[in-house]
Amino acid sequence: MLGIIYLVLCILIGKEITSVLLSDGKADGTGFNRIWITAPASFGIGTLFLTWAVYIISWFASVKGGMEHPLFMGNLVVMAAALLFLVWLYAVRFRSHQSLWALKKETADSQRLIREAVFFGICFLFLTWIMFYTFHLSGGYLYSGYTVYGDYAPHTAMMRSFSLENNFPTQYPHFGGADVKYHFMFQFLSGNLEYLGLPIDIAYNSVSILSLLGFFMILYSLAFRIAGGMGAGILSVVFMIFRSGTAFFVFAWEHIQAGDLWEIFKANTSFIGYTTNENWGLWNFNVYLNQRHLGFGLLLVALALWVFLDWLEAGADHQEKGFKWLKCRFTTREAWLPKDPERALLMGLVLGLASFWNGAAVIGGLLILCGFALFSDGKLDYALTAGVTVLFTMIQSKIFVTGSVVSPSFYFGFLADDKTMWGSLVYLFKITGPVFLGVILLLVFMKRRQRAAAVAFLMPVLFTFTISLTPDINVNHKYVMIAYAFMTIFWGWVVCGLWKKKIPGKICAILLTVSLTLTGIYDFVVILKDNDSMHRVSVNMNSTLTKWLSENLTDQDLILTPEYSMNEVTMSGVMMYLGWPYYAWSAGYDTNYRAAQAVQIYTAQDQEILEKTVAEEKITYILYEEGMEFEQQACREDLIEMTYPLVYTSDDGRIRIYQTTEEYKEKGAV
Repeated sequence: MLGIIYLVLCILIGKEITSVLLSDGKADGTGFNRIWITAPASFGIGTLFLTWAVYIISWFASVKGGMEHPLFMGNLVVMAAALLFLVWLYAVRFRSHQSLWALKKETADSQRLIREAVFFGICFLFLTWIMFYTFHLSGGYLYSGYTVYGDYAPHTAMMRSFSLENNFPTQYPHFGGADVKYHFMFQFLSGNLEYLGLPIDIAYNSVSILSLLGFFMILYSLAFRIAGGMGAGILSVVFMIFRSGTAFFVFAWEHIQAGDLWEIFKANTSFIGYTTNENWGLWNFNVYLNQRHLGFGLLLVALALWVFLDWLEAGADHQEKGFKWLKCRFTTREAWLPKDPERALLMGLVLGLASFWNGAAVIGGLLILCGFALFSDGKLDYALTAGVTVLFTMIQSKIFVTGSVVSPSFYFGFLADDKTMWGSLVYLFKITGPVFLGVILLLVFMKRRQRAAAVAFLMPVLFTFTISLTPDINVNHKYVMIAYAFMTIFWGWVVCGLWKKKIPGKICAILLTVSLTLTGIYDFVVILKDNDSMHRVSVNMNSTLTKWLSENLTDQDLILTPEYSMNEVTMSGVMMYLGWPYYAWSAGYDTNYRAAQAVQIYTAQDQEILEKTVAEEKITYILYEEGMEFEQQACREDLIEMTYPLVYTSDDGRIRIYQTTEEYKEKGAV
């Protein structure tokens, strides 16, 4: 119940901030229903600000106040303050006969509003079904589908580090005892909701559903405003869910030739793809299922694009043409002087605070805004937003991260086998079909504002193929996904334009829609098949091991375990010396060093070396699992058992935990 109250408070507080951020805008005069902007913006901004407030107060309560349960203080102060503010505000409005929520101002076309509400209702039901399909509790077990559980492992561990443990100052559970290099605030929000009483699946899924639904609403609104019309908005959402690409067509042709097409369709449970790691599901809707925080980041980025569309539209309204128009976007005072610095400042604050919710989304958003700025007046507003975003990002990075958050380097070609310009273009066509390259041809038929937006949406793609920020180049795929989501606007526009033509045009519209979605539809079928009841990872949520760890280990402890991904240990929220290495390695941690030290401990034959290594690495507990290996090295328990007292044995005797500190002498070994 408290978790639901928290979300309601977020939306209500967000509504008041949103009223400052959003202007009346040009789109209202076209009959646009603004509620599809204000509703998601209220959720996104309110959640952003209130959750940061809870985190900051909880941090001080733990680090400075020494509280064992700092979330209690954080939630108490923030929720009480928000409630008191709203009561005062609504009382003032009531006494002055003002509307508490001026719904009429949010709607301009009531008939279309009903159709839009039906569409978003369908989106809500779809998202609710698929989110719980891939992640849900049943019978005391937490189930995660095969296509998503790998990403859920670090995310659920982080969530549990807040809901069950005291992760202040914040550490990365799969690489405990160090800083936190991975954006974690979405997981903090989910963990806080679980702390407030929501089951973990409802806590995680509810904010995931609201985030992605909110992004759908703003994407639809952008399409309505840029492409004009409800149809383009709906198709934009459809094209985003079901991606384009050549994989299905190549796959189908191969098996038509082999004569086993129908059989392979029925039997296949793996993502198809003919480019590097495409079979991971890098380009399909699965990304939004396993990277839940990406939806929240996209919501805020889309909101920023909506706000700055006023600037872009103003730049497109000038009477100059061709090169002269473009020249005036740089050589006149109007091109540089700020138009609305207050809104630009607030938008920079929003994006800056979003950097530890999803850093990739913020970077992608800034790249698109950079493209907007090229074709807009008021460039100093863009600079102000970017400067404030970078400033707040740097402040957070200095607090949370030791060293640099990213390590930028030039890396041309991304995942293309042929890392040349031509090879990169061929690769881009293979993974996204005509969505990007086709839009370049469509520029000829676009209006000035549409052309400017299309060029801006290409900016993250250019970044993807030239710059690497992390040790794992695969993570650059998010920038392509971000650009792809917004580029669907123009394909919705094209299909709607064809549909308005005579029969040949309608046939072309249908064929184009099918070709743009067929690969994504097949990918979605694979998602359903590879996350069904036979393809799930389960974790016992009533585990005595989970309970013992959460009750006996604190944020000061560091436990050495096998290279666990997602199990009863990670669900306790404790800090592991080294969990599954890929998670920490891709975030920038030195996993090779810890892996070598762990092998030395688990295979030690000299007691002095064992004790020295454990002490140097500040490991307070060692977990040994019957028959375990570490980095393909057979492990031994005899020396660990001789050196340290046994403090826990699982019910089946398979897992044993040893304590390496002197505290056991006071507590007594068990």
